[in-house]
Amino acid sequence: MPVVSMRQLLESGVHFGHQTRRWNPKMKRFILTERNGIYVIDLRQTLDYIEKAYGFIKNTVAEGGSIMFVGTKKQAQEAIAEQAQRVGMPYVNYRWLGGMLTNFQTMFKRLQRLKELEILEQSGNAKEGRTKKELLQLMREKDKLARTLGGLRDMTKLPSAIWVVDTKKEHIAVDEARKLGIPVVAILDTNCDPDEVNFPVPGNDDAIRSAALLTRVVADAVADGLIARSSKSDKEEDKPGAAGGDAAEPLAEWEQELLKPTETGASEGAHAESAAEAKTEADTTVAEAEASGEVTP
Repeated sequence: MPVVSMRQLLESGVHFGHQTRRWNPKMKRFILTERNGIYVIDLRQTLDYIEKAYGFIKNTVAEGGSIMFVGTKKQAQEAIAEQAQRVGMPYVNYRWLGGMLTNFQTMFKRLQRLKELEILEQSGNAKEGRTKKELLQLMREKDKLARTLGGLRDMTKLPSAIWVVDTKKEHIAVDEARKLGIPVVAILDTNCDPDEVNFPVPGNDDAIRSAALLTRVVADAVADGLIARSSKSDKEEDKPGAAGGDAAEPLAEWEQELLKPTETGASEGAHAESAAEAKTEADTTVAEAEASGEVTP
């Protein structure tokens, strides 16, 4: 059963690429056709690549790994924060600071500083022995750290993989991940370089609905992985002579309910639609997307 349907991808505008004059020739194999000067992405391939990325993320999390969500463009900020928080994963949705991965020790020290300032504020002892100017400086420092590093607050080690919305905008994050051998899962628009990504998902990285849908699918994969990890821990605890000290604490029933993937309407049979039908749907919706701003020139 597919994790997302062809209709959902079409309705979210995932198939809209950039104008034909703004493209990367390496993306040619993912393009279905061209319509009114705009490339249309082959959603049949998108569905296949979503399945591959979904399986990788689920297995990675099930084995104890973590996924960092990265998307600092306005169209992706809300979805990145919402979905990452839903499954308890680290995220960056404001600004990528150079060295967040490659200089993790320094970044971790800044996280500790953020926690110190938050504890100081909550304790009510911040005013003791400090002038108003000093208090203002402390609060500004805390707000700045919270804005840039707040999504990484509970991060204690490098992620097992990263999910990226717009690899061109987040090229520093992609470069750092590749340098460290961290797998990159990302949306690939028609102007992106597929060679930079381990698990590409051909699609529109400019539309809010497209970024939100694909990020939600990734979060669903993480949720499935967490449930699988919890089930695995339960089975190990049930084994005779199993040591309980190192086993991960199983998720509570209400936590498992929160992690259940939202309904995707997969029963609509994504793979049953032919190339001709996909192309027809794309042709009839390009004009609407141009008028509503779903396609970025």
